[in-house]
Amino acid sequence: MNLFHLVLAVLIVQRLAELVLANRNTRRLLAEGAEEHGRRHYPLFVLLHGGWIAALVVLTPADATIEPVLLVVFVLLQLGRVWVIATLGKYWTTRIITVPGAPLVRRGPFRLVRHPNYLVVVGEIAVVPLMIGLWQVAVVFSILNLALLAWRIRIEEQALQPRRTG
Repeated sequence: MNLFHLVLAVLIVQRLAELVLANRNTRRLLAEGAEEHGRRHYPLFVLLHGGWIAALVVLTPADATIEPVLLVVFVLLQLGRVWVIATLGKYWTTRIITVPGAPLVRRGPFRLVRHPNYLVVVGEIAVVPLMIGLWQVAVVFSILNLALLAWRIRIEEQALQPRRTG
């Protein structure tokens, strides 16, 4: 096992742990009266991320070497991910869940950008395969991700609009 295989293992364990946390938060929020928006597109994100990881597992050469600068970028992206999750706390999910009347989170990375988690994911989908020269994987999955994000952000903005003006 080389360093990139370790990165992949961390990525897989991280994604699975995030799904457990997100599902727990989603169930609790919905039980408390929250609403889910954009349910139709969610399975496409699951397929996209699963396909991206599968492509990395299948296409990574046994002797893959990592570009050190991109490894540093990946680590910084992970710190950004932790910052987003910690800032949202019990409200962090992988779905679009809104709590009517709850104030929008405007601290942490949300002071700087509207959708910081999406920036982290955009970076990851490009950087991880580029670390070992799989530029084709980076391009294909980045395009697919951007298309899905455009759809998702439109839905999320519509869902949050009443709380932005209210």
